[in-house]
Amino acid sequence: MLDKKYKDILEKIEFAYQPIVNIKTGKTYGVEVLLRNYKEAGDFYSIQNFFDEAFGDGLLYQVDLELRNKALKEFKNIDIQNLRMFYNIDYRIINMPDFTLGNTNEIFSSLNLDKTLIYFEISEKSTIKEPNALRNLCTRYKQEGFNVVIDNFATGISGFQLLYYPNCDFIKLDRMFIQNIAKDKKKKLFFSSIINMAHSMNIKVIASCIESIDEYYVCKDLGADFIQGYFIEKPSKKYTKIKSIYTKIKELYKNDKRNDSSNTISKENILKIKSLNINSSLEELFKYFRINTENSFAPIVDNFNNLIGAIYEKDIKKMSYSQYGLSLAKNIGIESDIELHTRSVISAEITWSVDKILDIYNLSQYDKKGIFITKNNEYYGFVDLNTLLELSYQRNIQIAIDKNPLTKLYGNSQIEKYITKAFEESVEKTHYIVYFDFNDFKPFNDSYGFRQGDRAIMMFADILKKYFTKDDTFIGHIGGDDFFVGMSGMSCEYVYKQILNIQDQFSFEASSLYNKTDRQNRYIVTNDRFNNERKFPLLGVASAIVAINTDVTKKDFDEILYSVKKSSKASKTPVMISMLNNKWNMKN
Repeated sequence: MLDKKYKDILEKIEFAYQPIVNIKTGKTYGVEVLLRNYKEAGDFYSIQNFFDEAFGDGLLYQVDLELRNKALKEFKNIDIQNLRMFYNIDYRIINMPDFTLGNTNEIFSSLNLDKTLIYFEISEKSTIKEPNALRNLCTRYKQEGFNVVIDNFATGISGFQLLYYPNCDFIKLDRMFIQNIAKDKKKKLFFSSIINMAHSMNIKVIASCIESIDEYYVCKDLGADFIQGYFIEKPSKKYTKIKSIYTKIKELYKNDKRNDSSNTISKENILKIKSLNINSSLEELFKYFRINTENSFAPIVDNFNNLIGAIYEKDIKKMSYSQYGLSLAKNIGIESDIELHTRSVISAEITWSVDKILDIYNLSQYDKKGIFITKNNEYYGFVDLNTLLELSYQRNIQIAIDKNPLTKLYGNSQIEKYITKAFEESVEKTHYIVYFDFNDFKPFNDSYGFRQGDRAIMMFADILKKYFTKDDTFIGHIGGDDFFVGMSGMSCEYVYKQILNIQDQFSFEASSLYNKTDRQNRYIVTNDRFNNERKFPLLGVASAIVAINTDVTKKDFDEILYSVKKSSKASKTPVMISMLNNKWNMKN
């Protein structure tokens, strides 16, 4: 039992609340409960100082239980539907001699609250001192059916193990990885990698400590699910200040012209399979399969329609069809057994691209019958294996169709997608975009004919294929004598040298397309566009190179492209434009 000292401290401790918001809709998903007034309550210089003293006195678990109870009573008064409470716990409670499971369930029962409302936040920083503490605590609370959040993810030493052994529902990346992320390639690479790994494990990602619109856009573009920070709302003791939806976030997402829904799964491809609540009885589960005879599984959701997993008919078939199955199911003492039959499943948000969904499906370790779809983190439907195969086939067809009929190189649609991807990946690496344009191609075409012109085009396409064979190189044919190359993972000097070699190679090979006289003269005589007779040099190619990195915006790219292509036509060597620290540098 707590003595008067701690009772007085806990009486004075107050709570502040900070919203955790859906990054696309602006809807408030939950609030993090933060302790305040600890200095006045017991002259503690930090909340950690308070917990350290409670730990030293052997009362940390009792103190924590009292805080949970007090926080939940206050939280119950927040008038926002389906709101969750994110509550921080000290991992050391597991070392307390009085630590037992079931106490939090008793608190929820006494307050008539659903236990799925609480998300226990456990800091990964603790694993520096005790590597196994966090995983053990996660396992304990998951066994009780609680949601678990890993706070300060990747600041300790066991974070990636927690992704491998999925004992958590959310991970939270803190200020260390968010601050200046818009200008830090390493942070963007780290953030992007963590999000992709987490999503493949059915774990949601919260980007915390968001303080600016630039940080919001980067986190959104990289695929974070939820955000928290001063950019939305500062922590406040007045929980009435918490809004159910932050329209500022909703409008930012809605008005972001970079959003592309052309490569997402259409609603027509999603099966609306009826779900079953996790609190249902075995009798209700048996009836579900008898009524929904076309279903081989039942999606299982909690009271807030969050997807928990699925129960497959084959797993319970033997029991459900036995003469005693229904009688057993009606026994109220075994109603909770529905949880024992629930399997983990792979899911994807409806806004994710087909490519990302197919990648996650291929990486999944769970049942391969298809993939479950969520919308704003709530169960929405199911895409079966046949539909996924069809989507994959259609994507391959779409890519194949968008190829130039002469050179069989990718056309304008794929080129645009590559440019978009290059801007998205500028967080990880610099992309070099190269535009090629033949010099004096029309006079050559007019003089030697279209067939010889096509030979020149094919000749240049073959040179590009010869020089660029790596997976991180993209070759496209814009049309006519205009070509496109995109590459990454290479140095600026290497790119420039390769393009210069291509120019020289084409000039050398293209001379073979002329007759002996023109080849010796190094020019041809024909009419220009004004019907005046002129000398034109033999075919060559101009090249314009634009480097895309974190200092370059799409607006910068569009503005500079015209001028650099124009400059390249007057240059016998490549013209390269790069931007570093917001300054353009030209090389030719």
